[in-house]
Amino acid sequence: MNQLIYAHIGKKHGKQNYICVNCGRQFIDSYAAQGYSEEIKQECLEMYVNGSGFRAIERVKKVHHTTIINWVKTIGNALPNAPDYDEIPEITQVDELETFVGKKKNKIWLWTAVNKHTPGILAWVLGDRSSETFKLLWQIIKCWQSYFYVTDGYAVYPCFISDEDHLVSKTYMTRVGGENSRLRHYLARLHRKTFCYSKSEEMLRHSIRLVIHYLKYGEDALQALCTRKFKAIA
Repeated sequence: MNQLIYAHIGKKHGKQNYICVNCGRQFIDSYAAQGYSEEIKQECLEMYVNGSGFRAIERVKKVHHTTIINWVKTIGNALPNAPDYDEIPEITQVDELETFVGKKKNKIWLWTAVNKHTPGILAWVLGDRSSETFKLLWQIIKCWQSYFYVTDGYAVYPCFISDEDHLVSKTYMTRVGGENSRLRHYLARLHRKTFCYSKSEEMLRHSIRLVIHYLKYGEDALQALCTRKFKAIA
């Protein structure tokens, strides 16, 4: 068995550096853990889901914005589109929220569905404002067989919802309107007047998943999710 023979070759970043006489490989006697702590990661993500943009978080926490973007992608990619729900809605409210990707001319709509009686978004899709996009959401919510589906007067809805199940009324859309307003409040890229914006649809999807999860389960669940996911890829 070859005996490891090494020599001291000075210090690197304050640590003693060695070289193997046999193979020439350089090494140090101990390595510190690389990267940011779980606490810093969670603090950055909490700022993000409470209305701060990536650049604002960078200025406060001294973490490069691309690093924070990668953390959001990591967590968002691990989440389902919406959390599990405890009951099938008897009355489902549906609405669309307008935003953009890349530039304001590239409009995109977030279609959301909620239970009139409980907080939280139960289903959503992203796309244009056509019937083809709503069809994707309808394939999910029609299985609920709610007594009523409440929408505004947009012409797409009657193409899918039968008259006897369809209630057209802005007055009875307070829950879905409130949930969409919360999304705009908690996610900087959805603010009506903002310098923050989504450069890709993928990033917008990750962000929506993260905020919906946070709004339902709170910061303790976010902490558990961060710890589990980041340790799994460490």
